[in-house]
Amino acid sequence: MAWLPLPPLVDHHCHGVVRGELDARTFEGYLTESDAPAAPGTTFFDTQAGFAVRRWCPPLLGLEPHCPPAAYLARRRELGPYKSRRALLRGTGIGAYLVDTGLPGDLTDLDELAGAGGGTAREIVRLETLAERIADGLTPEDPSARAAGDADAFVAGVGEAVRAAARTAVGFKSVAAYRHGLALASEPPAPHEVHAAAEDWLAGRRAGDRVADPVLLRHLLWLAVATGLPLQLHTGFGDPDLRLDHADPILLTDFIRATAGTGACLVLLHGYPYHRQAAYLASVFPHVYADVGLSLTHTGTRAEAVLAEFLELAPFGKLLFSTDGYGLPELYVVGAELFRTALRALLGRWVEEGAWSASDAERVAALIAARNAHRVYGLAGVPG
Repeated sequence: MAWLPLPPLVDHHCHGVVRGELDARTFEGYLTESDAPAAPGTTFFDTQAGFAVRRWCPPLLGLEPHCPPAAYLARRRELGPYKSRRALLRGTGIGAYLVDTGLPGDLTDLDELAGAGGGTAREIVRLETLAERIADGLTPEDPSARAAGDADAFVAGVGEAVRAAARTAVGFKSVAAYRHGLALASEPPAPHEVHAAAEDWLAGRRAGDRVADPVLLRHLLWLAVATGLPLQLHTGFGDPDLRLDHADPILLTDFIRATAGTGACLVLLHGYPYHRQAAYLASVFPHVYADVGLSLTHTGTRAEAVLAEFLELAPFGKLLFSTDGYGLPELYVVGAELFRTALRALLGRWVEEGAWSASDAERVAALIAARNAHRVYGLAGVPG
């Protein structure tokens, strides 16, 4: 169904791209969620994501598909970071980037990413990073020198920072799945609980220490919900910091029930291998949405099967495209191409079988590609 038209894609969950040149090992490290070397005698090009990069990216840099990794990386170095980034991002068909700005490193900012891709960019604020920056401002080099009022200052500062961010950002994100897991108590913590947790965390804290206290994580979630903006929640697989069984979106059921009627949407990111659970939650709770990003990138040629499983139960107005592109512009290319290819093959087959009409296929494709994101995030002035 190559004719299936799509509007400019809205990548509703992504990150910045590395500004500088990358050696082969660093490049390959972005092709996996692992923090360990590849198996002896192989590289991380020997993965579904690696093969997808070799299929879709070389033509954008003037090479043949499936060229050897060494030839591809040599061409990338020849062009340099700026030209290769621009050529790759301009080949994605992405018109808008909603960027999680909470990751460290020398990454492109919103304007750089939008400029390279020829689109627009808006910010998604990572709650835990915001809280850690507030705490860093209160953390002395000598923990014994901590001021008595630091917990009060932290709680007040976080509340004000979330409210200030809501004036310009289009949403928030939480990585509570990494820090504690998704089995959090569902109700907002009482003020005295938050204060006590802040005191305990700040006592002895050193700059850069991460927030992992379940009371503080829950407080951050409810601060975001109170703004009425969409809240993205990491679910499913990720790097080894995560306990996968603690990231099953079903663990959020009580929190989802508690947030019904608040006016805030919850967007369940990634999901794999629990993407069917995410689709179920989107099907039964009006304010819950599911994201197809990252799952498709890392399943490669199986992306069509995974996308079909998302579409088994989730209402078509509740699924959103993303790449979760991070570090490499190639991951934006792969995420977009695998999504388009899988969607067109899947919906095309259903049209050929007579299960769907062509007009319904076009409408649903546009919803998932862009229009659901326009509605959820209120993207006035963004094409599509």
